Amino acid sequence: MTTGIAIDITVLREAVREEYEEVAACPAKGFHFHVGRLLASRLGYPAGVVADLPDAAVESFAGVGNPFAAGRLAPGAVVLDLGSGAGFDAILAARQVGPAGRVIGVDMTPAMLDKARRNAAALGIENIEFREGFIESLPVDDACIDVVISNGVINLAPDKESVFAEAWRVLRPGGRMQFSDIVVTHEVPKSAREDISLWTG
Repeated sequence: MTTGIAIDITVLREAVREEYEEVAACPAKGFHFHVGRLLASRLGYPAGVVADLPDAAVESFAGVGNPFAAGRLAPGAVVLDLGSGAGFDAILAARQVGPAGRVIGVDMTPAMLDKARRNAAALGIENIEFREGFIESLPVDDACIDVVISNGVINLAPDKESVFAEAWRVLRPGGRMQFSDIVVTHEVPKSAREDISLWTG
């Protein structure tokens, strides 16, 4: 993997994993970012869409936007959620695509994957699965996805070219991406780009 940044990718991934293990286990702890229902409301998720979800399915949500603002998912679509966390967006996607559709969530944090699977099972959602993996090297076949969604995760990957190349690989012809993320509009100093505490913070 080539990132052009002198940073140990394994160390960075472990730092990010540790941060989000805490978000999965202790969402009320207080982080440098907002989580849960209040965040979902602030980001424009319709109250009716979130209100009937149990707390466990919402409390560890830590996105930065609403990928569904770019368009509703079609019934029957196959959707991939990059960095699916505890499954909040994946669950909403599964409801939109309906029983004829399918959602795959990919995340590198076992605690988040465990919580996502429990959340989907508690809600009786059967058209969803969660796989452990990296968004730079997706455990997904070529050309099998209609829509790739993501929410506040691509910014955590130093090799963004690989992330988008992988999204392109798994998308079917005519497929699309709907993602929300953080974009820096000015040059970030090399010292900051190589500071793992700033990546996780």
